[in-house]
Amino acid sequence: MIDFRYHLVSIVAVFLALTVGLVLGTTMLQDPLLNTLQSETSDLRGQSEDLRSERDVADKVNAGADEMAEAVSSDMLAGRLADLSVVVVTSPGANHEVADGLAERVEEAGGEVVGRIAVTDALVDAGNATFVDELSIQVSQDPDSLSGGPYEKAGTELGRALATVDAEIDVDGETGEGTAEDAGDGESVAAGGHDGGYDAEAVLDAFSEGGLIQVEGEPAVSADALIVLAPAAGADQGADREAANAVLTTVTTALHREVGAAVLAGDVPSSRGDGMLAQARAAEPEFATADVTGRPMGDIIAVLALAENLGGGAGAYGIGDGVRAFLPDPLPSAREVGDQASGSAEDAVSDEGGRVDESRRTVPDGE
Repeated sequence: MIDFRYHLVSIVAVFLALTVGLVLGTTMLQDPLLNTLQSETSDLRGQSEDLRSERDVADKVNAGADEMAEAVSSDMLAGRLADLSVVVVTSPGANHEVADGLAERVEEAGGEVVGRIAVTDALVDAGNATFVDELSIQVSQDPDSLSGGPYEKAGTELGRALATVDAEIDVDGETGEGTAEDAGDGESVAAGGHDGGYDAEAVLDAFSEGGLIQVEGEPAVSADALIVLAPAAGADQGADREAANAVLTTVTTALHREVGAAVLAGDVPSSRGDGMLAQARAAEPEFATADVTGRPMGDIIAVLALAENLGGGAGAYGIGDGVRAFLPDPLPSAREVGDQASGSAEDAVSDEGGRVDESRRTVPDGE
């Protein structure tokens, strides 16, 4: 039988063990433990100070780079987009201040931003895929020529509505390059090689009334080139960011195919993981990409990349994943009024739908 003395001895032993532990912890082990903790804390504090100093230096270098970019931008961009009309397309979640900065650089390069298209959340919503498909077919002048999924069809029709008239067409019985305004007595001249009667503004209005895009300016039948702005870092793109960016990439690819020159611009985070630039670059697109927009030097690079794409180059520039270089090297040449982006009117090859092959698209001479 266990008696009271056993319990008493057990309790005394427990308290004795605690006392010995406390004594050891506050005497024999205290100094080594405190010394170790103090040493590690000092090391971490030193590392933190070093990182803070490096960050401050990087901030100063970046600020200096931006000042230099501002100082040399006129020389770097002069004439690169001379006499060209550019449409800026913004994705849901894109930074509109960045879009404004890019528009200023386009004008500095001799081009003109004739309008903007803001893609809405409704267009990239998977629940609206059927509606997008049906609307694209409904507004198409040649529905049988449409192929691919709903978003490829939508991008194709939007691209056709934006693209300038660049093929030799018959205007009032005379053959030559023309614009929509050249048509007489209300007769429409086709955009991108469409037959007469095509109403590009009605196409844009249909997508706008459907809540899929918002239109600013007069971009219909006006785009020689496109700047597509990717969603900014931290933008709310819904539950499935990867799927939304896949839709935007598909639309961008179709827009480029119809208009003939484009750059996909975004920030560095969009070039990583499931970002839009990362997805686009993985597919090795025929349009250019730039991932440092939002800073003066980044906006300049985006415009240079667009100028290069006018001649067929499809470089990936910036500092993110999958880049070719920081900026085009050599820089694209300045463009004189009357130059052609690629090919010539005589070289243009039309497909069965009557549209000019985008690889041979020409730029109006502005005469």
